[in-house]
Amino acid sequence: MKTTVSGPLLAVPDAVRLSERAEREQLHQDLLITSSTVMALLSLLWGLIYLYTGAVTAGAIPLLYAALSFISIGYYALTGRYHLFRFTQLLVTLLFPAALMLVLGGFVNSSGVILWSLTSPVGAMLFAGRRQATGWFLAFAVLVIVAGLMDAGVLPMGIAPASPPVVDLMTTFFIMNIIGPSVVVFLLLAYSTRQRDRSRDLLLLERAKSEQLLLNVLPQSIAARLKAGEGTIAECYDEASILFADIAGFTPLSAELGVELVVELLNDIHSAFDAIVARHGLEKIRTIGDGYMVVSGVPTPRPDHAHALVDTALEMLAFVRAWPSPHADRVRHRIGINSGAIMAGVIGRAKFSYDVWGDPVNVASRMESSGLPDCIQVSERTYELIKADFICHPRGTIEIKGKGEMRTWLVEGRRKGLGIRG
Repeated sequence: MKTTVSGPLLAVPDAVRLSERAEREQLHQDLLITSSTVMALLSLLWGLIYLYTGAVTAGAIPLLYAALSFISIGYYALTGRYHLFRFTQLLVTLLFPAALMLVLGGFVNSSGVILWSLTSPVGAMLFAGRRQATGWFLAFAVLVIVAGLMDAGVLPMGIAPASPPVVDLMTTFFIMNIIGPSVVVFLLLAYSTRQRDRSRDLLLLERAKSEQLLLNVLPQSIAARLKAGEGTIAECYDEASILFADIAGFTPLSAELGVELVVELLNDIHSAFDAIVARHGLEKIRTIGDGYMVVSGVPTPRPDHAHALVDTALEMLAFVRAWPSPHADRVRHRIGINSGAIMAGVIGRAKFSYDVWGDPVNVASRMESSGLPDCIQVSERTYELIKADFICHPRGTIEIKGKGEMRTWLVEGRRKGLGIRG
């Protein structure tokens, strides 16, 4: 049985979104400062050239632009008011080239200096987004139309144009006014493209990391279903086996060894168990301290679920017995196995996990807790499934907490001449 509800479990946390947004805004701020500084320096150059040619009024406009731009940068450095800084830069970049064009007497006489105003909506697209950039572009278009009407004499200029530069100098300014804005726009777009590619590469890297982390806590098939948008996942399995293992006498041992040695010890053992479980194609459910839980036949059913789990248990004990640790002689595992119909699913939404539950799971836990050190204790249900292929010795009837008296068996190994299934 499977139940699905709306609402994906795999959602980008708000903290991640806020962090990514803050990083993007910081990059925008740094680029705006850099581009504003470059354009202010270019304006100084333009102004000095005009002053050198005797066009004092025309030279004053780019010099005033540079002064206002540097003042705006300094004000932002002192106050941190980014939005005001951005608006100021976009506004002066839009208006001052148009003003210089009018002072010089039109499109031709100014060598198309109004092209510099185009960097305003382009900058708005990069620094403020499409919605605000649309407004700035409309303002640029209106400005060009009004300037064109003034240049054609339809509208009065209101100011007396300065003497136009000589023809050779005018041609030079045409080249500079075409190359300058083109270079600025190209660099802004190149930066935007580089950031997009960088963001895409980082996204792919983070996605790979996230998928790997996801597979560390969820079976691959379950992870794929969550990524596909399923909500709650819960299923019943008629045939499965469950294994619990822990270290006998772990509490006094951990108190004696200390936290660092205990962590190192558990890491070595559980890492080896992880490799064994993966090799047999089973699913590790969780670890709690020294406890280790594995399920077979879930989420992918398999007819040999009990055999595969007993083979895994034998290999786990074999590893511990051959483990080259100075504390190996004091590490003695109890392993309990039971089989039956269980339920499995994803629990939680923020810190989710794949878990199994049902009475057979409880019995498997009792098989471990009532077991013997260095032994694998199985229930009667599991014994009936594996008795033809494994050597099992009856332990007899024992009292199981919450279940009463139950018959159990201890597994010694596989019968000779029988290989591992799976």
